[in-house]
Amino acid sequence: MADEPAISLQGLEKNFRVSQREPGLWPAIRALFRREWVEVAAVAELSFEIQRGERVGFLGPNGAGKTTTLKLLAGLLYPSGGRARVLGFDPADRRPEFLRRIALVMGQKRQLSWDLPSLDTFELNRVVFDVPRELYERRLAEMTELLDLGEVVRKPVRTLSLGERMKCELVAALLHAPEVLFLDEPTIGMDVSMQLAIREFIREYHRRHGATLVLTSHYMEDVAALCERILVIDEGRLCFDGSIGELVRRIRPLRRVAIRVTQRLDEGQERALEQLGQLALVGPPRLALDVDPERVPEVVARLLAVPGARDLEVQDAPLEEVMRELFARRASVREGATDTGDGA
Repeated sequence: MADEPAISLQGLEKNFRVSQREPGLWPAIRALFRREWVEVAAVAELSFEIQRGERVGFLGPNGAGKTTTLKLLAGLLYPSGGRARVLGFDPADRRPEFLRRIALVMGQKRQLSWDLPSLDTFELNRVVFDVPRELYERRLAEMTELLDLGEVVRKPVRTLSLGERMKCELVAALLHAPEVLFLDEPTIGMDVSMQLAIREFIREYHRRHGATLVLTSHYMEDVAALCERILVIDEGRLCFDGSIGELVRRIRPLRRVAIRVTQRLDEGQERALEQLGQLALVGPPRLALDVDPERVPEVVARLLAVPGARDLEVQDAPLEEVMRELFARRASVREGATDTGDGA
């Protein structure tokens, strides 16, 4: 149905059964004959919906369950409980008509053949996804131009840089024009210019094709540039669903007012500024205060009066700091609950 969400999760769960043992020789020998197993919950009662055409950042600390969730949604893993629907399909069924409408791109995995040119993989995918030759040629030309690949697609993959390989991975994943695109750390390990090129390509692909995007990344610049909405999970559970602005206002409601300075403030100047807000950066080259929104005009006037002040900026706290504080708060709550439980 046209009005059905692109992605819908209801109480989705995924548990893994893993073995564990103590370090040392004898525990290792004993484990050969009798293993001890524990159940680990990677995803726990996860529920949300993503509408068609949305661009959503899927965030969380390492081990939060992000990649596991994407694999569940792409049909690579079978859930332990709950229900998932993607484009009206149950991903675990892995029906061909479902697989032709999605793509999963993982920055730390590759689908390109190491010793062959990327064009060979592109042609293989054309056959696998039954893309008509004329349509394939048009899409390949479009993406090659957008990504400025040129002759790169004709070189063996092993000779390519990380950024060039990732560009080719994106082309291989998108030649069949998927309606839902799962991106797991697509810019990991890249330099700033290559990250920017990948972001611009993904944004343009979404504009042209209206695809639904779900992005995981530890680079908050990726998320801020591409995503209108973010979902944050911790220990496999959803802990925030909303816009970046809403998350910032909830966790760090203060505004950051910053200037460039040519010399360090003396103690008297620092104490005077501390009366207005929290000193976040003490230059040179930058001086920044986190202040209540209603005090921004006053603080702007005071900072502009600092000798040599220039390049005034007023903005929300950086998303990296907001995420770090969010997870620190959740960890503190968990530790407090554990301490209470131990003392009971």
